[in-house]
Amino acid sequence: METLKAYFALTKPRIIELLLIAAIPAMLQAQRGVEAVSDNIWLIVSTIFGGWMGAAAAHTFNNVLEFELDKKMQRTRARPLVRDTISRRNAALFAWLMLALSVFWLGVLAHSWLAAFFVVLTNFFYAVVYTKFLKMRNAQNIVWGGLAGCMPAMVGWAVIRDNAPAGEPDRWWQAIVLFLIIFFWTPPHTWALAMKYREDYKKAGVPMLPVVAPEHEVTKQIIWYTIGTVLVTFLIIPAASWIYLVAAVGSGAVFLWMAIRLHQGVLQGRKVKPMRLFIYSNNYLSVLFIGLSVDAVLGWEPIGRMLGWSHVLF
Repeated sequence: METLKAYFALTKPRIIELLLIAAIPAMLQAQRGVEAVSDNIWLIVSTIFGGWMGAAAAHTFNNVLEFELDKKMQRTRARPLVRDTISRRNAALFAWLMLALSVFWLGVLAHSWLAAFFVVLTNFFYAVVYTKFLKMRNAQNIVWGGLAGCMPAMVGWAVIRDNAPAGEPDRWWQAIVLFLIIFFWTPPHTWALAMKYREDYKKAGVPMLPVVAPEHEVTKQIIWYTIGTVLVTFLIIPAASWIYLVAAVGSGAVFLWMAIRLHQGVLQGRKVKPMRLFIYSNNYLSVLFIGLSVDAVLGWEPIGRMLGWSHVLF
């Protein structure tokens, strides 16, 4: 049982929860309405499982490649490889198995080789481009490394669209918007955490922005990326109803206010608590995507259609 728990821990389940939160609204929004959800229920469940295996592979590869780094950081010393609960060889085999199963599952059982390709691309980008190249060399590492975390929206959209009736418009612009939401959200989310563990990252030699830049510069960039996040969420409002509109505007206003408050605290020399922003950033993404999911399931008339923009958006 302990060994099974260790393998499960390799997959970083808390992060996978966030990834699935991005995939589910993409699948629901790709074909709106209760009837569409009922028709696609197998695809949705299948994609969640196949995507979970793909994300598990990526995170396990990351554990294998960052074994030496994890030993240096207090935050990661409890990971299975550091504690020698699992060997690096067995962890690597587990990662390759999960990746192969994910590709097979999405390509053969979910009928979307495009989704399978996105999973392979995610693993390559996260393990090679981010972990091996960017993370230890660039203060903007998480900005570009975060591209891997944006892929679940593309995976979910690909599965539904590849199984849609012929001739139905793909509306890939919406998937790209969901992709960009995660892209802009990742830096303020991660930098808030890195502010808390700045000394840990510094000791390990990881050039995260809070390690190499003054605190006021970090919080200023957090504000700009938060603004970017909130503005991008507005782009999908025409394709949704007032439910998503309320969720996006309300949660976005709080997110931006908390980012500004953190910056002001730094400028005023107060002892700030960046973990509050980190925790809220998780809640923000949940509220935003749950709002979009409910909106998509109910399938009420989109705001863009009410305004007569159907020829442009749909």
